[in-house]
Amino acid sequence: MSEEAKWYVVHTYSGYENKVASNLEKTIANHNMKNMIQEVKIPTEIVTEIKDGKERQTERKIFPGYVLVKMILNNESWYIVRNIRGCTGFVGSSTKPIPLSPEEVKKLGVEVKSVKLSYKIGESVKIIDGPLANLIGKVESIDTENKTVKVTVSMFGRETPAELDLGQIEPAV
Repeated sequence: MSEEAKWYVVHTYSGYENKVASNLEKTIANHNMKNMIQEVKIPTEIVTEIKDGKERQTERKIFPGYVLVKMILNNESWYIVRNIRGCTGFVGSSTKPIPLSPEEVKKLGVEVKSVKLSYKIGESVKIIDGPLANLIGKVESIDTENKTVKVTVSMFGRETPAELDLGQIEPAV
């Protein structure tokens, strides 16, 4: 079947998401299947609620009744996930689960990759790509979530702001 691990959506009884995830993780450990079933996640978000004039932050499930599983699909891994108590099946046809597309995984924010930068706000950088290539600028702000950086470059004697991708600049030597 598939050689690469992909994200699949597993349907559960409502309110059983945490139980299904913990049971699945225990089963993976017991059957030594960590190489086949790599990750189990319940998509959540932090919500700020105001109750009786007080602000509280609570964690809320984005998709109640669903658990995301990153796995290499074969008969054994399918059987293990499918037979966890509280799991009603995979999203997709009953015989062949449909993996999430890379765009869907990105939108859900399931795989968050940390960004390590070799420059900081206020430092001089060289633009290495795009129409402003080879210009030197100063980093004004960094947005790691959107993978952009605001740089001020001097063009024609004026300071001009430019928004660039993180990969378009490098530290100035």
